[in-house]
Amino acid sequence: MNPGPRQLTRLLVCASICTLNAPVRAQGDDAISRIVSSYQKAYAEGHDLIPASQKILDPSSIAERLDLQTIMPEGALSGSAFLASDGTIVKLVGAQGCLSLEEVEFAGLQTTCAMVSLAGLTATLGEAKAAAGNAFPCHFLGQNTGTPTIRFAECFFVKDGQAQSLSEVLIAKGLAFAARDRAGRAVFPEYVAAEESAKTTKTGLWANAHFTHPYGERYRANPSMN
Repeated sequence: MNPGPRQLTRLLVCASICTLNAPVRAQGDDAISRIVSSYQKAYAEGHDLIPASQKILDPSSIAERLDLQTIMPEGALSGSAFLASDGTIVKLVGAQGCLSLEEVEFAGLQTTCAMVSLAGLTATLGEAKAAAGNAFPCHFLGQNTGTPTIRFAECFFVKDGQAQSLSEVLIAKGLAFAARDRAGRAVFPEYVAAEESAKTTKTGLWANAHFTHPYGERYRANPSMN
């Protein structure tokens, strides 16, 4: 009998934890494995190695001048960023992963908020790749200089005949949150509705009565979100 969504999520969280605690295996894509492993290990320990954008991004460009480029992801690096096959890092603009090390219950496991977000992006990337032949389109809003190149984007995939935002799917599943700027305003106001829906239905991380909720680039305990 095939495992259900809850069992798959549990297996994914278990696999992610085991991978982070195991040495990287020597294989053809060893360099990629080492990059992914180092970023994931840091994130699981509460350190996001991916800096914010060096410039102010313009989210309105999605509606005004949509320019999609096909991207093939290699692996999740954090709760809202992944490594692409061209060696660049793609950071989702609309979603904010959870970086808290506070313990939460998820899919019957005691884990951390950070691990749930990391495993959540891993699973959702797999879902997006399966729906689009291992690649999907992204609209890029900007990038940081330096090495590695960090590109800021919103990515999309088609499921059940409808285009879906990768960020919004993560938020709706309670695996990430609507990204906000330093003033606390949502980058994409429409994603707040997905967050509120997940909160109301106690989906994903929202099933826990208390956890650390990301707010802009800062992380704080937010009683209003409980």
